[in-house]
Amino acid sequence: MTMSLPTLITFSIYLIGMLLIGAIAYRLTNNLSDYILGGRKLGSAVTALSAGASDMSAWLLLGLPGSMYVGGLSAGWIALGLIIGAYLNWKLNAPRLRVYTEMAGDAITLPDYLENRFQDKSQLLRVISALIILLFFTFYTSSGMVAGATLFESSFGIEYSNALLIGALVIVSYTFIGGFLAVCWTDFFQAILMMLALVVAPLVVLYELDGISNTLAVIESVDPIFSDWTKGVTSIGFLSLQAWGLGYFGQPHILVRFMAITSVKDVPSARHIAMSWMIVSLIGAMVTGFAGIAFFHDRPEFAQLANNSEAVFILLTQVVFNPWIAGFLLAAILAAIMSTIDSQLLICSSAITEDFYRKFFRHEASEKELVMVGRVSVLLIAILAVWIAQDPDSKVLALVSYAWAGFGAGFGPIVLFSLLWRNMTRNGALAGMLTGAITVVVWKELSGGLFELYELLPGFIFASLAIVIVSKIDNKPNQQMLETFDKVQQALKS
Repeated sequence: MTMSLPTLITFSIYLIGMLLIGAIAYRLTNNLSDYILGGRKLGSAVTALSAGASDMSAWLLLGLPGSMYVGGLSAGWIALGLIIGAYLNWKLNAPRLRVYTEMAGDAITLPDYLENRFQDKSQLLRVISALIILLFFTFYTSSGMVAGATLFESSFGIEYSNALLIGALVIVSYTFIGGFLAVCWTDFFQAILMMLALVVAPLVVLYELDGISNTLAVIESVDPIFSDWTKGVTSIGFLSLQAWGLGYFGQPHILVRFMAITSVKDVPSARHIAMSWMIVSLIGAMVTGFAGIAFFHDRPEFAQLANNSEAVFILLTQVVFNPWIAGFLLAAILAAIMSTIDSQLLICSSAITEDFYRKFFRHEASEKELVMVGRVSVLLIAILAVWIAQDPDSKVLALVSYAWAGFGAGFGPIVLFSLLWRNMTRNGALAGMLTGAITVVVWKELSGGLFELYELLPGFIFASLAIVIVSKIDNKPNQQMLETFDKVQQALKS
């Protein structure tokens, strides 16, 4: 694809807008709590849409449409697991985490919360959880930068290394300057842009194909198996797809939104907004990929889709829309990429600043110093991620396939049990964290039979068992821990 001036202009307007939001957020950032958690001042709409945008990433506009294009309707079962998992995360974790993190020492990071919740004087929970975050998110961030660079390269013909630097510069700039508020507000507008793209694109494509009935008829003529919901879906495959929903309970970049909402009373409205956005966006992505089967089946000039199905959304924007609208639709893809990378950068920054620098090196550091350390951390992590991403075919991209599982199994059961079970212990938390993370890594290396099951499911189950068993045989939690738990439950009821 060649670069058109109208597309470049609209694309540039979007990028400049993101930088302006970062500049505005800079003026509202006064201390570390503001930089990492926005001072717990997020409204329900911003909380909901920023959580959704940081969750879905480019998978929503590239991966899911590509899966539907290749597999037909049977590829859509993953959406069911994601919707159920996201709803339960909002219902069970969101209100409890908002109240508990404030009552347990006003925790502003996930490692901070775990240490305070279990009164872990050894600080093992903090250190291990922070290291897991840094490890997975550094590589995860680099993969997102590869995706962003690929978008610039394929859409505008920019050489890969230059495209990588352009994308990284924009993302790092507004995250570095504005911190959490900039990330959440940019994610808010990016979520709106993503949803608009996923509503407009399938509607226009269906119109070009003369409606839903004709689209289905064309797809049936290409291959009836595309319309079969059960095509190639085995029991293990179905369980694996539904297990993706379990990952929500342990994703730090989503959980931090729950901690930052203004009040627990805002959670129900945020949940309704988030779930509505998610369902509409998922349906739009699925319809786009599915309709792409009919649109491209007799167009030999787009034969490259056979090797790169994830380009189906990009190609549709280039063919169906005029260059001005195409620019904004391509910006929606970059928005999906950026909204995840910026959150990951900030979570890594908070782990370095709050969980290592202040805790172990500079107890008396001023708020101004801590904010600067946070900004420098964003820059250093981004530089490392860009260095890793220099090779677009880097093997590090393979880690993304189980990064979701690593966080889901490593943190999910711990967060869930810590909020719901009064008698969970610190040793139970440690056992669950290590069991979940190790299971994911080991299971991923095995193959055949039961080991074809997505590693998140066994990791989540084994971690949950480890938490229960160790907590049962361990000494009971002390009275202060029990009293704090009871106060949280009382606050939730009132």
